Amino acid sequence: MPSFRSYFFEKGIKLSVKRALRNGISDRSMDEKRQMLDTVARSLAKLPKNCKVQKLEIEGLYAEWLSSENILDDKVILYLHGGGYAICSANTHRPLAARIGKAAGVKVLFPEYRLAPEHPFPAAIEDAVTVYRWLLQQGYDSSKIILAGDSAGGGLSIAATLVLRDQNEPLPGAIVCLSPWVDLTSSGQSYRKNKEVDPYLSVQGVRDAALLYAGNGTSLDHPLVSPIFADLTGFPPLFIQAGNHEILQSDAEMLAKQARQAGVKVTIKVWDGMWHVWQISGDKLPEAKKAINEIGDFIKKAFK
Repeated sequence: MPSFRSYFFEKGIKLSVKRALRNGISDRSMDEKRQMLDTVARSLAKLPKNCKVQKLEIEGLYAEWLSSENILDDKVILYLHGGGYAICSANTHRPLAARIGKAAGVKVLFPEYRLAPEHPFPAAIEDAVTVYRWLLQQGYDSSKIILAGDSAGGGLSIAATLVLRDQNEPLPGAIVCLSPWVDLTSSGQSYRKNKEVDPYLSVQGVRDAALLYAGNGTSLDHPLVSPIFADLTGFPPLFIQAGNHEILQSDAEMLAKQARQAGVKVTIKVWDGMWHVWQISGDKLPEAKKAINEIGDFIKKAFK
């Protein structure tokens, strides 16, 4: 099994880039951080063959339809990217979302929600809910919509569903979370246990991002900021993947526990030796390809 360190060196990405990923967001300008992540992501994974990208605008938000051959038009994955609510975009996560859609045999709607610090909580949630409602207005049945996301996008998927539930709106057929960031208080054991082996995230960097997103006056244990503190009663089936070499491992496990206590059907798998959102490596990493195939299998079953 390749390590994250050796994988990056094999691909010729400079050590300085990896160090920058581990540093707090405050140590360089936000624009530099976003541009750097775009460069790294383009080196990691490409779009699957025959993937079509259609650009559109939804209530002022940039979005993309991602589709492959032989897909089902009446079903859709609404994918919300990660990046600490402050970085990343379609440029960084388009290949990952497209591969998940191809594995599931359905098209993907990929919106770019507003980012902190320019747009702190609850802007991202408002945008996610807006796009979900837009899908309903286009005629999609809620049971034929899967909400999915990685890292902050996983937390955003949970938070958006909380808002929809509390407003008595139809909920998605299922939720898929990859390395979800759902405890912005950083209270889990893995923040201590895995801080020396996590090659991607640092505890300080995560804490900095949490404060940027929460903004002034919002507590980090607010249930829409940190959904592990929310009541998840009535939620659709939940699928979670995480790695045991990431500091967010506890987030995934606590989310699963909270959901099960609320009577939610949960499927969770913690992958040995894997880091934060390793699935973004695509076909270049066997574990990433296998994980994406498992996501596709879950979504296919959820749509039956």
